[in-house]
Amino acid sequence: MTKFALAIHGGCGVMAQLDLSEAEWIAARRDLGRALEAGYAVLVGGGKAIDAVQAAVVFMEDSPHFNAGHGAALNENGVHELDASIMDGRTLAAGAVCASRHIRNPVLAARAVLEHGDAVLLVGPAADRFAEVSGLAVEEQGYFTTERRRKALAAMKAHVVAGTHVAASESEKHGTVGAVALDQQGHLAAATSTGGYNNKPDGRVGDSPVIGAGTYARDGVCAVSGTGKGEFFIRHVVGHEVASRIAYLRETVEDAATKVIMEDLKPHDIGAGLVAVGADGSIAAPYNTDGMFRGWVTDAGEYWVASHDQVFRHHS
Repeated sequence: MTKFALAIHGGCGVMAQLDLSEAEWIAARRDLGRALEAGYAVLVGGGKAIDAVQAAVVFMEDSPHFNAGHGAALNENGVHELDASIMDGRTLAAGAVCASRHIRNPVLAARAVLEHGDAVLLVGPAADRFAEVSGLAVEEQGYFTTERRRKALAAMKAHVVAGTHVAASESEKHGTVGAVALDQQGHLAAATSTGGYNNKPDGRVGDSPVIGAGTYARDGVCAVSGTGKGEFFIRHVVGHEVASRIAYLRETVEDAATKVIMEDLKPHDIGAGLVAVGADGSIAAPYNTDGMFRGWVTDAGEYWVASHDQVFRHHS
């Protein structure tokens, strides 16, 4: 059993090697490693799992390489609507925001909702107002936009016109960031943040801010953060399903996570992946697409990051 552990993802998809230059692939993996470093610093110092997942997700929200915060996807009207959630496995306390248009770091707003305690989920303009009143940074829409996302939106609209949107690459469609952690006190936590998918309907909310679907954590069992076509993660309540298989069937984290991603979601023919960490520090990161940005670090202090099959050692 490991003393503590952290795993993260930066979204799954077809992720054809040609979609990004080699320099961009390297930069994305480097930022995965830096996100791991941010979370590891919390855990190695004896900090809380919930603070570790928050730190890792904040870093990925600030990076332009992932679909959350800066660099988030654009909806059908060319607008960013951001979703995020966070859950404390110790108490099952959770907080989430969805359809935010101005919160710089949606995961921080989700944490503020959790700490406030009156609600689990705040939506739209009310979430933006809550974040601002809570002293969190808010931004104009332009802050979140990158040229890559503008091109992806144009590509998706062209696919719709041509009737080929079903065949559009996963990297043109969506992406998510997430983190799961076990701390030295044995507590678990999970956090997830996303811009949704490119050209999504106005007002659409996926699984990332839905507790039990895209995010779930329960002490003694596991913590889960998902990525993929959120509608199906909601329908299968993926995070809770993984936890239930572990709790009721006594499956390993690896077996439970793999069963849900590779078998339960298979009939829907959608891209899906997740990261999970168990109460013993075991880590699983199954995905059914060509690739998934992912990484993990344990108390041994060895960082590993990957986008496709090949796993790289990250040197801090």
